[in-house]
Amino acid sequence: MRWATVACTSSPLPLVIGLLEDAAGAVLKPHLPPGAGSVGTMIEMKHLAATPVGMTVRAKATLIESDGKRYLFTVEAWDETDKIAEGRHERFVVPDIEKFLARAIRKGG
Repeated sequence: MRWATVACTSSPLPLVIGLLEDAAGAVLKPHLPPGAGSVGTMIEMKHLAATPVGMTVRAKATLIESDGKRYLFTVEAWDETDKIAEGRHERFVVPDIEKFLARAIRKGG
């Protein structure tokens, strides 16, 4: 399990999704070979509660399934009072993240 924490000004959905993705990526990062990275390919999430301006939000990811390339996590997020989100997130390992990012940049023109 890995936790990500941030001081929020609000809990807009993109921020919550980003926290959940960051938590899952942090679980994988120490286990990746040099030059590798991971990318999110799926997220299923229920946004359960709003978070007041300025309240801290934390996210947790727990690995539940893997085939060595594909990793599936349960993800949850809480503010200082309530669970605000829960769901599943899938990531794939990219053996050469620099090459992957360069190809994506070229695609943009």
